[in-house]
Amino acid sequence: MRPSPVFLGILALTVAGGVMAAFGDVSSILLRDRDPLLIAGVVIFVAAGWVASLSLHEFGHAMVAYRGGDYSVAHKGYLTLDVRKYTDPVLSIVLPLVFLIIGGIPLPGGAVWINRGALRSRGTSSWVSLAGPLSNLAVGAALALVVALVPMSGGLVAAMSYLALLQVVTFILNILPIPGLDGWGAIEPYLPPQARAFGAQIRPWAPIILFAILWFFKPANAALWDGAYSIFDALGGNRFGASAGASLFRFWD
Repeated sequence: MRPSPVFLGILALTVAGGVMAAFGDVSSILLRDRDPLLIAGVVIFVAAGWVASLSLHEFGHAMVAYRGGDYSVAHKGYLTLDVRKYTDPVLSIVLPLVFLIIGGIPLPGGAVWINRGALRSRGTSSWVSLAGPLSNLAVGAALALVVALVPMSGGLVAAMSYLALLQVVTFILNILPIPGLDGWGAIEPYLPPQARAFGAQIRPWAPIILFAILWFFKPANAALWDGAYSIFDALGGNRFGASAGASLFRFWD
C-alpha cells in the first residue's frame, strides 16, 4: 500500500508545473503573446495533476474493494497508486489527454478489475463504484479550498482552479447511471437480471455515445458545464481563476 515511485514522480512533475506557473508572467494572460513559462507551467500542472487524480480515482475503487472482501486487488498492484496498473497507455492516458486539451472534457481513464463475487454485500459493491468519483470530488474540493485560503500567485491560482473544475466535471460524468460508468456500477447490484444483462451488452458503446452527444449537442455540453460550475461554486471555487486556467491550458484557442 506504499505509493509507487511512478506516482511520486507524477506528483513531482505536478509540483514542477506549479512552480513554473507561479513564476510566470500573469499580466500576459490577456495578451496575444502570453508568457511561455506560464503556459508550460499550467499545461504541465493540469496534465500531470489529472493523471495523478486518475490514480487516486482507481485507488479509491481498489481500497474500498479490499476492505469489502476482494483481497485480489492487492496482488494486482492496485493499492500502489501506480497508474500503469490501471491503464492502457494510449486508451487511458494519451487519448483522454487529447480530448481534454481539445475540448476540455475529461474522459474516464483507467479501470480496476474487481471480483464482485468476493464483496460482502450489494451495498459494498455500490460503494466500490462510488469511491472513484467521490475521490475526484474530494480532490476538487481540496484544490478549491487551498486556492481560497492560501495566498499564491495568479498563475498558480489559474492552474489549481482549472484542475479543480476538471475534477468536478469528472465527478459528474462518472456518476451518471450509464453502463460503463461508475454511476451504473453503483445501482447495478439492485437492478433486475434483465437490466444488468442489457447494461452488459451496451457497456462498450454507451460512454462513446455519451461523449459524442456532449461533443456535438451543445445544449448537453452546456448543461454539463452549468452543473459543474454550480458544484464548483458551492465548493468555493474561483471562477475567474478556472477561466484563466482553461485559456492558458488551451493556449492556441
